[in-house]
Amino acid sequence: MANSINESAIKKLKLLITVVDRPKSEFYLDVLSQFEINCQMALPGKGTARSELIDMLGLNIDKAVLFSIVREDMVDPVMKCLEEKFATIKNGKGIAFAVPLSSVIGVNLYQFLSNNRQGREELL
Repeated sequence: MANSINESAIKKLKLLITVVDRPKSEFYLDVLSQFEINCQMALPGKGTARSELIDMLGLNIDKAVLFSIVREDMVDPVMKCLEEKFATIKNGKGIAFAVPLSSVIGVNLYQFLSNNRQGREELL
């Protein structure tokens, strides 16, 4: 009985922000989609380092900023996976952090964002 209560409890959502080189954005969107993430968006970004420093170090300043809505219980596995990918993928470095969402209005929206399939089936 305790398991069914925990499974049906409302799970908080977080906004995961990931910054990677733009050519790797599709790869990271695919990686993140493995973690029951229904809502993702990628926006172009640009690094803030001075152009002289960029030229000297040969850095890529074309970045992608990925926004993903993640259930709170999935944040640790997602971060561990990203950390491993950042360390092992060639030119796959990046940063990631998560911030809490204070509220979501509407049951259907919450169920979509949290990938709550059970809740969607109950509505049908």
